[in-house]
Amino acid sequence: MAWRNLGRNRMRTVLAALGIIIGVMAIASLGMATVAIQQQASSQLGSLTNQVSVSAGEDLDTDGLTDDQISEIESIAADATVVPQKTNNTELTSRSGATARVSVTGVTNAAALYDVSAGESPSRLTTGALVTNSTAQQLGLELGDPVEYDGHLYRVRGFIESETGFGPGGGRGELVLPVSALSNQQYYDSVTVIAEDGDAASALSDDLDAYFNTEDETTLQIQSYSGVQQNIGGFMDTLQTALLGIGGISLVVASVAILNVMLMSVIERRGEIGVLRAVGIRRGEVLRMILTESAFLGVLGGLVGALGSLGVGLVLFSVLAGDATAVLQWASSQYLLYGLAFAVVASVLSGFYPAWKAANESPIDALRG
Repeated sequence: MAWRNLGRNRMRTVLAALGIIIGVMAIASLGMATVAIQQQASSQLGSLTNQVSVSAGEDLDTDGLTDDQISEIESIAADATVVPQKTNNTELTSRSGATARVSVTGVTNAAALYDVSAGESPSRLTTGALVTNSTAQQLGLELGDPVEYDGHLYRVRGFIESETGFGPGGGRGELVLPVSALSNQQYYDSVTVIAEDGDAASALSDDLDAYFNTEDETTLQIQSYSGVQQNIGGFMDTLQTALLGIGGISLVVASVAILNVMLMSVIERRGEIGVLRAVGIRRGEVLRMILTESAFLGVLGGLVGALGSLGVGLVLFSVLAGDATAVLQWASSQYLLYGLAFAVVASVLSGFYPAWKAANESPIDALRG
């Protein structure tokens, strides 16, 4: 009977359900959007959170880190991977005459810092070179092609993924060579220390700072990224709460629309309800009938809204996280369930007053109109 009553005025029912659909899509889509953004940020920062960057401090007497300081860092960070680097800039020229300005990094353990999309990233780089994908495409380079730096030729052994852009040189426009290629530079420009995890990196950063620096003198600049991901997570939680609040407002507005629809329905069916009461239908049965109509509206709007949100989520995760199926993970799909549950609860609550009003009206007064 409740389903039949909703079908009496289809346009009004559709408009009420549309409000629920919009509310559910607002809650679920905004919730899934924050999860997708958080996953993207975590993915890009994941390789940084266990790293400590060491560079020359303002009170260092030399132009960079000395061999003795590198040895001291290796001694303190005995359980971590220490990667000293020398840097420079140069302009590469292709056979066709195209040029590209790149940063040059001299390093031995290239595998610790660079992921390659083609070729290899050796753990002991003594010959050859790595270049970023963007530079290789710009110059038309292939694996095995020579590049020239400081009068010497180096064969390209691998292409660095441009997406690994937080490494030395930013992962873009970079040429990686054996550290011997920059032997004319006496000092190292920086050292990257790779610890087991973020907590180990934070502890190591404190140890290095205590060893090399004092309150009045900064010999080496020690920087840890372990707190970055945590700060981003806190920000995303705050943003998520704010966005869900905005989505919740949409659903509250939809609930008011349902309240209005059910009130109008009760007024129009006043005589019919009076007849039902006169032939013996009890108040509780009238109450359940009206509440069931409200629940149908909530379920119908919630299901359609959840399906629409799933489509939006697939697009968001495909664009932001690069994996559309990640929307099915509980971290994001839970918002579909929350939106559906919120829609049903809000709809039932909206129908309670019209149901109570219809159930408690005297049959005689209802038949009189």
